[in-house]
Amino acid sequence: MFERYIAYVKDNPKGLWFKQKMFGWGWTPVKWQGWLVIVVYVALLIAATKTIDQSAPKDAVPYTFLAIVILLTAALFFVTYKKGEKPSWHWGWPKE
Repeated sequence: MFERYIAYVKDNPKGLWFKQKMFGWGWTPVKWQGWLVIVVYVALLIAATKTIDQSAPKDAVPYTFLAIVILLTAALFFVTYKKGEKPSWHWGWPKE
């Protein structure tokens, strides 16, 4: 099964950064650029948690953090949509 997944990931003639997931809706990174986008997204979320605690007023922390998470997630969604396959629901391997 793992070999079949690797073959699916390597079958990327268009050079997409993200391909559709095999089960469910969404994308999975398949090139180093896609993995870099995910790493940067997580690093920015971690950086946001470290800086908000020190710089924001205490009553604004939840709203500020929520706004940052929404903006970063929207940016991630935009990049995956532009650099990946069009999203659709899948439940299993593509028909051959």
